[in-house]
Amino acid sequence: MSIKKILDENTGQEIAGAIFLPGRITQKQKAKADQDLAEYRRRRRETMAAADQMSHRLMQLKFRLENYIEKGKYDPAHDFRYFRDQYLRVTGRKKKEFANDIQIHQALLSNIIKSRREPNESIMIRLEIHSQNTIPAIDWFKLHEMKKGYQINTNEDLRKRESCFVTRRLQAV
Repeated sequence: MSIKKILDENTGQEIAGAIFLPGRITQKQKAKADQDLAEYRRRRRETMAAADQMSHRLMQLKFRLENYIEKGKYDPAHDFRYFRDQYLRVTGRKKKEFANDIQIHQALLSNIIKSRREPNESIMIRLEIHSQNTIPAIDWFKLHEMKKGYQINTNEDLRKRESCFVTRRLQAV
């Protein structure tokens, strides 16, 4: 917003009232203010319903997942398994409970956990439904695709094996 527009749309008093000039406080006052804020937040958490707490934690997980996807840089430590484990922690579910919740066999869930099997679209959709649409299936899919892209970009053995199938390559593109 330009200064001219601000001056045209607001009075001098409104502009002056919108400016916040920080006061100077001592270390002791800052420590007391921090302590008061921490106490207030603790009381708020205690009075918040368990469902609301889980909802807030689920939203935090969603934002962390979205931020990770937006960065676009795959980190093997933050793959589908990592976020699924975080999801289970946030929802307070054990693996057996979760498998029952989304009606998949525990062995299938175990194989997905151990990266022996890839999660399919139906698993991702069930995760979306299980989260009451808080974390969309497309986010789980994008997370999984990041891993696939990383594997394609870093698999030199596959490149060597596949290069023998290309007989004529383009010249100076």
